[in-house]
Amino acid sequence: MAANAERQLARLRARFETRAHELAQVGFLIRGSIIERFSRCGTAGCACHDDPPKLHGPYWQWTTKVKGKTVTRNLSDEQKHRYQEWMDNAKRVDQIVAELFELSNQADALLRDVEREERVRRR
Repeated sequence: MAANAERQLARLRARFETRAHELAQVGFLIRGSIIERFSRCGTAGCACHDDPPKLHGPYWQWTTKVKGKTVTRNLSDEQKHRYQEWMDNAKRVDQIVAELFELSNQADALLRDVEREERVRRR
């Protein structure tokens, strides 16, 4: 393998290992979305029934899919912050994994070029 190709492959491998190490540092993960809800109660005469209404809330709801079914959970403020952090972690993992695939594709292309050049030289 040419020295230039070896250096390029070493750089790709180093970037891959750095990103893989970052992946190990990410905390807990969760998928889904969080929305802020306001609602009316069932008490007649409550301000939530006025025009315009003064709705109760905010209430936080997390929604995700589990085995093809929608799951919704009401969250406290503390839970909302934790779930948001874990959802951000999941996005970070997705970004890192996408970059690992891209680095692997670059390494594959480099190695295929080297193999092609070696076949041509042997002829």
